[in-house]
Amino acid sequence: MNQAANLHSANTKALAFLRIAVGILFLIFGQYKVFGTQFTLHGGFQFWIHKFLEEGAYPFMVPVLRGFVLPHATAIAFLVAYGELAIGLALVTGICVRPASAFALLYMLSVLFSANYPGPQAPLWQYFGASLDHSVLALCLVSFLVGDSAAAWSLRSRRLIKQ
Repeated sequence: MNQAANLHSANTKALAFLRIAVGILFLIFGQYKVFGTQFTLHGGFQFWIHKFLEEGAYPFMVPVLRGFVLPHATAIAFLVAYGELAIGLALVTGICVRPASAFALLYMLSVLFSANYPGPQAPLWQYFGASLDHSVLALCLVSFLVGDSAAAWSLRSRRLIKQ
């Protein structure tokens, strides 16, 4: 039974490590957007949307990007910036990990479908290959939804916050 407890502890810590590492990535990408103005107020967000449209968004995302996202670009840029920062804080601290993971998963899927279309003639494996930069994070987020990644190395696990 001691061996099973040790394995459970090791798995809990491994999932917590992954949660914190992914959270740090979100903090890195969120902080420069929140504390700088290039992304939110000076066209950085619009640059990326135009790049997605030029380089290949999934066909069903093109009208969304042109008809909704670009006309509301500044508001959505702030939502992205503060959303990434909030997701990062939640994952690093272990507070509200499941809700943060759910929102982050929706965000990753929207970015994936906006940026990683390999083309209509591509074989199935190329769809997966083109999506690796977003799908790997999405899979991590799914593991945080399914598992209890806040069971170790979190403010929740320290009983500082009532569960």
